[in-house]
Amino acid sequence: MGIRDLLLDVADKFDPTLTTTSGNPGQGVLREAGTRLVGALPYGMKAEGHGGQGGAAATPWIRVFDPAAGGRGTNGLYLAYIFAADLKSVALTLQQGVTVFSEQLATTGQRLRAHLAVRARSLQAELHDALIAEWNDQPQFMHRGWRARAYEASSVAARCYAIDRLPSEGDLCADLGTMTTILKAALAVEPQIAVVNDPAGPMVEYTHHGHGTYEGLDGFRPKTGGDYVVQIAEREEQRKQAHEGLIQRFGPYILGRGFTPVTDRVHPRDLILQADGAEWLVEAKAVKKGNTTQAVREAVGQLLEYRYFLYTQKNEPTPHLLGLFSEDIGVYATYLEHHGMGAVWCTPEGWAGSASAVAWGMADES
Repeated sequence: MGIRDLLLDVADKFDPTLTTTSGNPGQGVLREAGTRLVGALPYGMKAEGHGGQGGAAATPWIRVFDPAAGGRGTNGLYLAYIFAADLKSVALTLQQGVTVFSEQLATTGQRLRAHLAVRARSLQAELHDALIAEWNDQPQFMHRGWRARAYEASSVAARCYAIDRLPSEGDLCADLGTMTTILKAALAVEPQIAVVNDPAGPMVEYTHHGHGTYEGLDGFRPKTGGDYVVQIAEREEQRKQAHEGLIQRFGPYILGRGFTPVTDRVHPRDLILQADGAEWLVEAKAVKKGNTTQAVREAVGQLLEYRYFLYTQKNEPTPHLLGLFSEDIGVYATYLEHHGMGAVWCTPEGWAGSASAVAWGMADES
């Protein structure tokens, strides 16, 4: 069971004339979307099906989002599989969160659609042409309701599929992977864009979103490292935010070694360090159940991804790369060095680091 089977099931079983509570098997399929797509989603992404509230939605949809970046379908950027009202086609589209904009503008009409369209074009202009070149389909959801029309205007990038000609599961997974990369690139440039609603029509203002230069801990505002509660399948689970706690502990330590830690306005990056005009891009990983392999693999992927989209593509000076880990990563320290990356990790006595980290002055030679 994967993306293809789920899309076919929704198209086959969803009935827009029925309520969401009874006699509509398509609603059950949508409610299972998160579970059914677990094995097909890119790392860190979640999915939720949406079939309406009370009455069935005219255009059922499945949102795919990064919980760490927001965007659950009411605000922020997110991906969605949105079906046309006739259920004969579905679009994988990068959406902007039409509900929050309709509330801000106090309209569901043309002014909302114009605002979304201008914002979509502005985001497209900030993304690398090669990244979105094959993602320029314009969704048509075959419905005159305000949401369907807003979704059409809101689409930043999209690929449309005919239900009777759906690609293979492998191709659908590859498409979702590519679209996830586009989403992350869009999240990185979104803070630059502000749409001003001028009487003559919406206009774009580009805002400076750089993290700037800070002193001491002025720009260091990590999230809380305490417990928090999440609701999963109607049960509450306590989860320790070891990741944020790791960053909290590291900040004052690295400041004492002459580096300025910055978390303010650097999302989606975990942390950057500044010293003597140089910059270090830091990816923090709490090692789970001793699985250093997974932690290092994730850190490498994200460091390379962020360097490419946030520095190389924007012609910014290339940063040093540093992995920050909650425990000793063993042989992976030399592995990271081989790939031009440094590493720092927690020890019972404090902190230790790889050869590059020692050379930079982030840790003492052991």
